[in-house]
Amino acid sequence: MAVPVGFLVASIPFSYLMARAVRDVDLRSVGTGTVSGTGLYEVAGFGPLAVAGVLEVAKGAVGPLIAGRGHPIVGAAATAAAVAGHNWSPWLGGAGGRGLSPAIGALAVNAPAAAVTLLAGMAGGRLAGETAIGSLIGDVLAVPVAARVHGRPAMRATLAAVVVMVAKRLAGNRPLGSSPRRAYLWRMLLDRDTRKAPGGAVTAVRAE
Repeated sequence: MAVPVGFLVASIPFSYLMARAVRDVDLRSVGTGTVSGTGLYEVAGFGPLAVAGVLEVAKGAVGPLIAGRGHPIVGAAATAAAVAGHNWSPWLGGAGGRGLSPAIGALAVNAPAAAVTLLAGMAGGRLAGETAIGSLIGDVLAVPVAARVHGRPAMRATLAAVVVMVAKRLAGNRPLGSSPRRAYLWRMLLDRDTRKAPGGAVTAVRAE
């Protein structure tokens, strides 16, 4: 039950629903089209972001909590399912975020040090003006941190979350253009298809 329930709960797009309720805006039409807390903040401000953000993190914890710490393989699968549900929500036709918020929630259950590492990467990147790069660094560091602090089961859960997040990052929100190799490079580094973000800004990214 942990895996399907975790997927379904995490697929609820709280940021999208909040943007619709507060500003009647479809986040899929904003910026790069990622349904994220960053997009919600841009259209609705901090208050709605705070409420939706708590829910986005909490929903990621549901599957791993059902699995329990006595079933680490199921817990890792539930972690991956939670991130996948958020990233490819069936309620949004397969659209979604990048999985950071539910990953933090899921890993808070089975690899707390990794959850802190992901959060620190995002926060550091945001302070530096490149959230996507900071989040990527957090992804890379979270796996060895989980292994060192919590052991192999936590490392597996963290790796499961990171693989799904990277897969969504590379999949992007739109079809590849005429230079797919270059687009994949920028998707991996900056979470967008070109060096410049929509509107010419280089720093506006969405990693949630």
